[in-house]
Amino acid sequence: MIAARSSLLRPTGRAFVCQTCVRTIRRNARRHASTDSKLPEIYDVVCVGGGPAGLSLLAALRASPIASRLKVALVESQDLNRTRGWKLPPNQYSNRVSSLTPASVKFLKDIGAWRHIQRSRVQAYTEMQVWDGVSGSRISFDWPEASSPARHASSNVIAYMTENLNLTSALLARLNELGGVSIFSPTAVEDISLGPETEQYDLRSWPVVRLSDGSQIAARLLVGADGANSPVRQFAGIETRGWDYERMGVVATVQLEGSGWRGEEEKCAYQRFLPTGPVALLPLPNNFSTLVWSTTPSNAALLKSLASEDLTAMINAAFRLSPVDLAYLHTMTSGGQAEEIAWREQHTEGIVTEKIPMRITGVQEGSVAAFPLKMRHADTYTGERVVLVGDAAHSIHPLAGQGLNQGQGDIQALISVLTTALSHGQDIGDQLSLEPYNAARYAENNLLLGVVDKLHKLYSAGSGPVVWARSLGLGAVERLGGVKRLIMGRVGGGS
Repeated sequence: MIAARSSLLRPTGRAFVCQTCVRTIRRNARRHASTDSKLPEIYDVVCVGGGPAGLSLLAALRASPIASRLKVALVESQDLNRTRGWKLPPNQYSNRVSSLTPASVKFLKDIGAWRHIQRSRVQAYTEMQVWDGVSGSRISFDWPEASSPARHASSNVIAYMTENLNLTSALLARLNELGGVSIFSPTAVEDISLGPETEQYDLRSWPVVRLSDGSQIAARLLVGADGANSPVRQFAGIETRGWDYERMGVVATVQLEGSGWRGEEEKCAYQRFLPTGPVALLPLPNNFSTLVWSTTPSNAALLKSLASEDLTAMINAAFRLSPVDLAYLHTMTSGGQAEEIAWREQHTEGIVTEKIPMRITGVQEGSVAAFPLKMRHADTYTGERVVLVGDAAHSIHPLAGQGLNQGQGDIQALISVLTTALSHGQDIGDQLSLEPYNAARYAENNLLLGVVDKLHKLYSAGSGPVVWARSLGLGAVERLGGVKRLIMGRVGGGS
């Protein structure tokens, strides 16, 4: 009997430890771990990325009566002090310029950022001329007097052009005014991982961001506003779909011979679809404009290499000469385009002067640059304690000028979702709380990405029935005022 009992007490592969001892061991282990490693600082929201999307999010959170009590942080690898102190003379403009829809401007006003914008460097435009470079078919976007519901100063504005630095510096000024944001800049993200279990906190489902200055911060909600190569998206394991267009976007700041055919009060934007990609001239204050020319990598390399006189002539030719002429001009690798273009323009008929931009007289020194064009869309915008906004979630072709506005739309939707969750006592990092944001933005962004992608492909054809069909469609939309106003309303951020 005694032998039998002692065999029951003998260990059989795994030692028995009472629950009191287990709790004691775990407590001691946590205490030992907490003394060996520095615990991360805890935040409600950590935003990685200090561009327009990230800064707009933080300004909106701090301006919200419901969300202003959250503990928030910003991580940005660039030195934001340089952005705060940004200043250029009145006759010089950055080549990084964006189009803001009236809906985006209203949001910036609502969060108190718009009043910090340098308004003298913002240009509204009330008309847009768009035409097919092959067939000449054309559509004019404007708000006719009869169709404008109220003829006050901004009722007929299609969009506002402003430099990205003007916007980001205004958002930083608003954040400085509001206070309450821990800013890590210039500080890069070294690593993102799930946190530890400590005596005070269980951070095993919380993202912990390890920074280049050695600090660690844990986030109830980690926001990826960190661009197309988002480390936050990579941490969350969210894949993207899309493709490269094998095109480059050439940008430059240019000076025109005048302020526009209708003067300062009614500026017009111009876009011509060429088989190699669209070329657009978008107005800035006074007689300046920003150029966005989508073209092949070889054409882009040539344009960047040209002398100022030849480049100026090429930009003028892009709105005046035939695609065949332009193709030949791009083969002139030794320069001399200005003289060749002057001769060809003398033999080109049918140019309606007021339907195209005024002549460009010069290109701002140092403003010519190029970037690759691509389309990307994340499989989802949310994960457990992770959310993506702006370029981290989607990248779009610039032909519609909607990239920054998509990001602002993301922020508006996310703020609405977060304030609703806070009002109902929900965990803002829980995926269930974040799902309404995904539902609100994913389908809408996917639709816009698809439309812009199809437009790019549609206008890449240089001949054949596709040209006939697209010209017929463009002409039909031009004649259907109601359809045209609907398009303008959508582009302007309306419903």
